[in-house]
Amino acid sequence: MRNVYVVTHAQSLHHIERRVGGWYDTSLTDLGREQAEKTGQFLKSAVDSTDVQLFSSDLKRAAETAEIIGKHLRKPVTLDSRLREMSYGDAEGKTQSWFKDRIEPQPADGNRLDHRVYTGAESRFEVGERVSAALTDILEKGARDAVIVSHGFASTFLIMAWMKVPADHMDYCSFSAKPGSVTMLHEDDLFGNRTLTYLCNTAHLEI
Repeated sequence: MRNVYVVTHAQSLHHIERRVGGWYDTSLTDLGREQAEKTGQFLKSAVDSTDVQLFSSDLKRAAETAEIIGKHLRKPVTLDSRLREMSYGDAEGKTQSWFKDRIEPQPADGNRLDHRVYTGAESRFEVGERVSAALTDILEKGARDAVIVSHGFASTFLIMAWMKVPADHMDYCSFSAKPGSVTMLHEDDLFGNRTLTYLCNTAHLEI
């Protein structure tokens, strides 16, 4: 039996400033730190194993969330740049209004996998490839449970990779993940089936 808990980083400055995230590197807000504490408390009770490893995107908002969670789990954090959010290229750090006014529409040929919403942005395929590679390496480390702190859109690709969906079939997937939310993924010993146990749970933030 194996469980993976995918955590979306807590509220960051770019949220309240209404700026595009991506690789734009901002820290947690005061509310974000409170959310991270509540998420850490939740995971301490939810993770039914001492054989757990903690991984995180290296961007500040994710790494700071993971550090707080790590104090509750009493585990160190392994940072991995492959767990970053999709890069939005020229749009990173820009206002949401700038983002909406200049976004590149989907191509007429329907090629969503290779489409770039802005100059210098990553494609869906590129994000799917790197996130899938990161998850494979995490699972190969052999811990019974893993906690992965990532980002709202990147978490979609982690979930799809867990379900063994190849990157070239990730052109339409999207899950809505709020700051501080937790998704639980489970693999059973008997059949090796992989389950999405719960998706983007935020109940622990309301306590």
